Amino acid sequence: MPRRTATMLASTLMLIALLCAGVFIKVPYSELSPGPTVNTLGDHGGEPVLQISGRKTYPTSGHLNMTTVRVTSADYKMNLGEAVYGWLAHDAKIVPHDTLYPDGKTEEQSTQENAEEFSQSQESAKVAALKELHVPVQSWVIVSTVVKDSPAEGRLHAGDVIKDVDGTAVKAPDDVAKLVTRHKPGEKVVFTIVPAKEQAAAEKANKPATKTEKITITTRTSDDDGAERAIVGIAAGTDHTFPFTIDIKLADVGGPSAGLMFALGIYDKLTPGSLTGGKFVAGTGTIDDDGKVGPIGGIEMKTVGARDKGAQYFLTPADNCAAAAKDTPSGLTLIKVNTIDDALGALKDLREGKTSDLPKCTKS
Repeated sequence: MPRRTATMLASTLMLIALLCAGVFIKVPYSELSPGPTVNTLGDHGGEPVLQISGRKTYPTSGHLNMTTVRVTSADYKMNLGEAVYGWLAHDAKIVPHDTLYPDGKTEEQSTQENAEEFSQSQESAKVAALKELHVPVQSWVIVSTVVKDSPAEGRLHAGDVIKDVDGTAVKAPDDVAKLVTRHKPGEKVVFTIVPAKEQAAAEKANKPATKTEKITITTRTSDDDGAERAIVGIAAGTDHTFPFTIDIKLADVGGPSAGLMFALGIYDKLTPGSLTGGKFVAGTGTIDDDGKVGPIGGIEMKTVGARDKGAQYFLTPADNCAAAAKDTPSGLTLIKVNTIDDALGALKDLREGKTSDLPKCTKS
């Protein structure tokens, strides 16, 4: 066999072997890619994303798009070829599998966690928008979750309103842990609560709940390594009553990262004029009840998805700015925001054509 033919045959066989290896060798990585981007001011699935009743609303224009990221599922086994392709692609990001699914988290657990975070982000978006408009919102501390096999299981329930602990009034979720850990493990702690069913009935009747119960629970030692603090096995959260109805209709989306854009959409619908001035603005960021914007994951994929959809400006959490600015899609301006006030100020500059005043993201 001629040397040239033998060399070509060997090279072909080696290439085939490499391709086969790329298909069959599994690697511990997952992929992020741009997901759908939805205008919070518009419709999705045939109905408005934001539906407000019981309060005057105003026409809107332009876009305030929330952005998402697609991720491979927890049980998907990526092969080497897919990983290499993702590393080379501009619209994908390959990350260690454990980054997305730590501690062996299952797909079901991840979906449930994302759904809970999404629900909480909607509540915080409503509160932040209404606070910005100086609309009163009633808030109270509730039992958010009860840990299985904990002292509180069967005694306290998700949705119970915590009025006080050992007679000391509770004003914020953090107060609950502080009051419980005043005890030593094995000591009793007394919760005064409004049962979840009583609270729900009172809200439906638009009346304050009056029926309370005292629940005594014996604390135990925390399971955390090295910790010797007392716990009862609950997580405390915050619930709210709004003076009118705000519904957010968006299926198949999870996580907390749409909070900022929901808050801005609500604000826009409840105020005269167009918040965007007709421009295409997208963005991301968690938001808390006080309007503080927090960082999110997958920022590079969200900017790509937003620009592909037509966005000109992207509201970016300050803590994500450096990462987003490393590879900004052409034609997209990244605007740095720390709070909802920052976002509203930037949108005002856009409406007035003061683009040079915008707080832009930089690489450092």
